[in-house]
Amino acid sequence: MDLQVRHLAAFAALCEEGTYTGAAARLHLTQPSLTRTVQDLERILDTTLVHRGARRLELTDDGREFHARARRILTDLTELEADMRGRAEVRLGFAWLLPAEWSGRVRARWEQLGGHLAIHRTDDPVADLDRGRLDVALVRTTRNGTGTITWQRIGTERRVLAVAADSPVAGQRGLRWADLGAHPLVVNPRSGTTTPDSWPDPHPGREIITCGNFDEWLELVSAGRGIGAVPAIAVHRAPHPGVVYRELPDIPDSPLYLGWRRTPPPSRSTRRFLETALRAE
Repeated sequence: MDLQVRHLAAFAALCEEGTYTGAAARLHLTQPSLTRTVQDLERILDTTLVHRGARRLELTDDGREFHARARRILTDLTELEADMRGRAEVRLGFAWLLPAEWSGRVRARWEQLGGHLAIHRTDDPVADLDRGRLDVALVRTTRNGTGTITWQRIGTERRVLAVAADSPVAGQRGLRWADLGAHPLVVNPRSGTTTPDSWPDPHPGREIITCGNFDEWLELVSAGRGIGAVPAIAVHRAPHPGVVYRELPDIPDSPLYLGWRRTPPPSRSTRRFLETALRAE
């Protein structure tokens, strides 16, 4: 007997459900039928994939390797079937404040072609893209990217200063971005647009407060822990009673990028989506 897709699906279900009972129910099989399929798989591969007699499911080293590779194959097969049927879903990830005009235009064009766009908000779209949880990511910084990701700059966004409402800076006249190089700064290293390097000559002793996502960043600014900068769409999309947004004449714009994996190569649907999205920049 040769290795078949049903063997991969059975073993993947067993690994993901953790029990033969749960895997059999998921696959609409009887438990003895699932057990025989896994045993057939081990005979075909001439190796042991599951430790027998353990109180809970335990994989051998070969079992762990086979599961990882089988999962990739099953994912590719699912995407291939969807591509061929014209029902492919493309997963677009972003960290915060997806540009409404751009995303609306791209989604409308993609759906006119028969595609479906699934939008995912995630704290770290670069990492999720690298792990294969996303097909495409829209980001404002590529500093956390790996060598397996291709980045295409699609535009820039005007930024505004964000400062606590009760800070003297909130109402200071004649304020310029260059004047703020010594102020405490709230930084989101994963997806934020502002770092100490955003000033040409930042103060060497400057206090840096880090956070993990946009919501934390906003609350830290509101609490007066530091200043920050954010795309101007935040003025209307992310108002906060404790934060004042100010336009400054010399604040630098921030870039926007689309990213996708080179390895494995993007599916046909992802390539078609990228063609649509890049024409809409």
